[in-house]
Amino acid sequence: MLVATTATGLLVMSCRGADGRLDHGTGGSDVGGTLIVALPADVATLLPPYASTTQEKMAADLLFDRLAEPSDSLNTIGDHGFIPQLADRWDWLHDSLAIAFHLNPRAKWHDGVPVRANDVEFTYRLYANPAAGVESASELEAIDSVTAPDSLTAVFWFKRRYPEQFFDATYQMFICPAHLLRGVAVADLRSSAFAHQPVGDGRFRFVRWTPGSTIEYIADTANYQGRAKLDRLILAVTPSPGAAVTKLLAGDADVYEAISPASLPEFLQHPDVVTLTYPDLAYGFLWFNLRTGKPPHAHPIFGDRAVRRALAMALDRAAIVRNVYDTLAVVANGPFARSTSSADYTVAALAYDTSRANRLLDSAGWQRGADGFRQKKGRPLAFSIVVPTSSKVRQQMAVLIQDQLARVGARVTVDPIEMRVLMNQMRSRDFDATIQAFHPDGAMSDLRQVWTTPAEKDGMNWGSYESPVFDALIDSALSATDPDRAHALLHRAYTVMNEDVPAVWLYHPRLVAGVNRRVHTAFLRPDAWYAHIADWYIPAASRIPRDNIGLATTPR
Repeated sequence: MLVATTATGLLVMSCRGADGRLDHGTGGSDVGGTLIVALPADVATLLPPYASTTQEKMAADLLFDRLAEPSDSLNTIGDHGFIPQLADRWDWLHDSLAIAFHLNPRAKWHDGVPVRANDVEFTYRLYANPAAGVESASELEAIDSVTAPDSLTAVFWFKRRYPEQFFDATYQMFICPAHLLRGVAVADLRSSAFAHQPVGDGRFRFVRWTPGSTIEYIADTANYQGRAKLDRLILAVTPSPGAAVTKLLAGDADVYEAISPASLPEFLQHPDVVTLTYPDLAYGFLWFNLRTGKPPHAHPIFGDRAVRRALAMALDRAAIVRNVYDTLAVVANGPFARSTSSADYTVAALAYDTSRANRLLDSAGWQRGADGFRQKKGRPLAFSIVVPTSSKVRQQMAVLIQDQLARVGARVTVDPIEMRVLMNQMRSRDFDATIQAFHPDGAMSDLRQVWTTPAEKDGMNWGSYESPVFDALIDSALSATDPDRAHALLHRAYTVMNEDVPAVWLYHPRLVAGVNRRVHTAFLRPDAWYAHIADWYIPAASRIPRDNIGLATTPR
């Protein structure tokens, strides 16, 4: 989600409500209103197991609940700080090899059917079913089974004890309604009617979805957690981040969660919009596709480790990040989010060294021609970088990378394409390189889902990185009960990966949201800024008519 650089560091204001007071809580009884969120890309599904983009995750997450939610500190170890949701309590059993979740008897699906333990059991089987093709299934590999000894008790049985058992049992799955999905063939789930007209159990209920336009929600007034403070919520799809910015500044939207650094000065001067910086768990990277074709074979360029190392050394990552983000990002050095259990600030990535990069390319047989570009046995050192049209930042970075790699003789083209098309290309390994920004949940198991060999088939290892040493280190780290040993193993794993260079780590962003001044916000959680959006509200005196959106006028 082009090369303009702001001249000075950017100072960002805190988000304030209509009365100018800093509002990190939900406070006050003057609740209600319609909130419009500008969404910079369309979505393909509202079924949680298949929501893979940040926009799809938001659209689906608003409708469904987990068994328990992490606290805003996002602890992933044990159950410390987790907040009851569908489960109002839980017990650790059998020497911590099982957790019994006791469901809230008041929880109901939006069609009135109670949420029961068979829904939890069904959801686990759906996520874990290889035929279902759920990309996060690898996150659940340590769960042996889920049983329902009674209608309000769901028991998770684990193959082994490990630090993130509770996190995996709760965070990795939004519970789905068995009574509505059990009769749908696994192969038909993505295209099912439910995926486009879902029935959830969260504080918002689904109203309608007009593809390419809006997704509309309304407060569930009888919800077991209490009704949402907002009356209505609308996700308004825009064709680009620039269009989202325009919509917010014109007053046609109330929120846009990812203002680009180039657009920020305009927001800081706008009287009706306030800005809020918040940490993001994302890491951005240039991803090499190591295998291509059918049947898959080594990529003619990126299948060579020496070439990947040379290209990484040719990139001045600090200059790229500074040029695009100014002070709103730092250079990344590994496949992890900052301030999480998997972060390691001591691991080293390959240093910027164009002289060494040129020597490596020479020794690998890529010779410069009269035009300055390289080739090997008649094949040019040429490839494309695909980037989503919804991300101006990634487009800017691709152009800078194009320029820097040209200096060592690589001919790079930049190909902006629509996000859904890009996702399909990645899943089918039909790309050379791409700039991606992953938003992990902070758990160490994210590494297994994206970067290990098994994830090439069942996860999100779309670049086809394979390293038995890395795999073994990650497995050992995830099984370690001592945090110090786990971190030592992760450090060794990151070191192996950074030597192999399946990707070039680029940036960790600090995000800036733009919010209309009349909106009272709650805390923006790093993994999902919208996690507390049901506690946002617009005071009655500040509300404006939204009747032209086409929603029902009365919350249900």
